[in-house]
Amino acid sequence: MAHGHKSDDQEKIIFVGDSRVRKGAGFITPPDYTAYPGKSEAFIPNFLLKEWMVGVVVLVGILVLTISEPAPLGYPANPSASVIPMPDWYFLFLYQYLKYPYASGDYVLLGVLGVSGVAFGALLLAPFLDTGKERRFYRRPIASSLMVLSIISVFYLTNVAWTHYTHELEATGQKPEHIQREEEALEKHEQGLPTSNAPGQKEEVAIVEKDDPAMETFKKAGCVSCHAADMKGAAGPSLRGVGDKHSQEEILTIIKEGYNSMQPQYDNAIAQGLTDDDINHLAEWLAKQKAEQ
Repeated sequence: MAHGHKSDDQEKIIFVGDSRVRKGAGFITPPDYTAYPGKSEAFIPNFLLKEWMVGVVVLVGILVLTISEPAPLGYPANPSASVIPMPDWYFLFLYQYLKYPYASGDYVLLGVLGVSGVAFGALLLAPFLDTGKERRFYRRPIASSLMVLSIISVFYLTNVAWTHYTHELEATGQKPEHIQREEEALEKHEQGLPTSNAPGQKEEVAIVEKDDPAMETFKKAGCVSCHAADMKGAAGPSLRGVGDKHSQEEILTIIKEGYNSMQPQYDNAIAQGLTDDDINHLAEWLAKQKAEQ
């Protein structure tokens, strides 16, 4: 803008342009991916097709394993069974953490929301708090120390929870169901039988000498509460074919001393009015219960 001695209505305005932006050459075509051999490729279909192929191979592998070895089935649910509750292994550290006084009882709200909220909040805010450009762990002492401390805490709490669980099992004389399944699978493997409990096409084992007086002894002794009146099992295992697994002497020992989670039943049978001869005859009859006669 230039000013002179002229009046305001005669003032002259001059605009001076000064642009430092380089003139564009129009639309720039991006280089083809072949310009970067071995470093980049088209996402669709090249990259995505390879990912799909790998996923299909993994899925087929999982299906083959599922078909070749069916998932083991547990025992029938028993609401009256005495068990020690135990979560899956990846929750053991949380299970142990909630046992401590400051995380349970009167402080359960602090344990569930307070401490956990601080931990997850710190994890959520970590990208905003740690704004350094360094990515090597030994150059980031605070973040690395927190990571190592977290890993050590998880391993420690998991080990404490599992150790306490095994001590409880030893004190109560209980045997976990998965251990029972492994022992039964080993016995079946040694006998050349299928190791899986998955249902299959097999003939039902019939009761041998169903009219034997031992059948009434079986009911009178209270065995039906766990093994059912048809001997197919309820809270306890089936006794059809039990003679293939145990001899008369072994069955008599089980009645007197118990077996796995089963408590001794000898005193209970005597309390029901049975004699030693009745119990011996019952063991003899149970030993005759075999799949093939």
